[in-house]
Amino acid sequence: MGTFLFLGIAALIVVLAISVYNRLITLRNRFKNAFAQIDVQLQRRHDLIPNLVEAARAYMAHEKDTLSRVTEARNQAESARQAARSKPDDAGAIAGLGRAESVLSGSLANFLAVSENYPDLKANQSIAELMEELSSTENRVGFARQAFNDAVMDYNTYREQVPNNLVAAMFGSTFQHAELLEIETPEARKAPKVQF
Repeated sequence: MGTFLFLGIAALIVVLAISVYNRLITLRNRFKNAFAQIDVQLQRRHDLIPNLVEAARAYMAHEKDTLSRVTEARNQAESARQAARSKPDDAGAIAGLGRAESVLSGSLANFLAVSENYPDLKANQSIAELMEELSSTENRVGFARQAFNDAVMDYNTYREQVPNNLVAAMFGSTFQHAELLEIETPEARKAPKVQF
């Protein structure tokens, strides 16, 4: 009788561990998929910026520093996106992406503020269309980031609960803490206003 009880408890523990493991995999895959949605929007954003800078260059000849800062920030954000894309469960890569996107958002905000001084630039139809697309993309990035952060929170909460944390610990680096994608500066939290 004792042997059957022991085997029954052991079987129950194994079934519970398998159930927790499968749920952790599901939640981890959800936040990785949510990151893929951010990645699509960030790629779109990063593709729009060189077109905008190039179109504005003719009007803003005296603002080479501003245009260079936007281009440099875009390139750094693109590098950070590539690093995070290859490992969306790497907390350092996600934190680096958040910092790079903060710098890019700040550079874009500065670009938009400076562009207010150029009425011909504001009147250009192709630039207005690019700005509208950029504004729309900023909104999409915000929604995708919210979905990602929600999925990360669900994963981290489940991972930290007892007995789930014991199962996660048994698999070492497979179920590490996931990082929220946060924008670090208050100015960058606001989507750039694009009104021409």
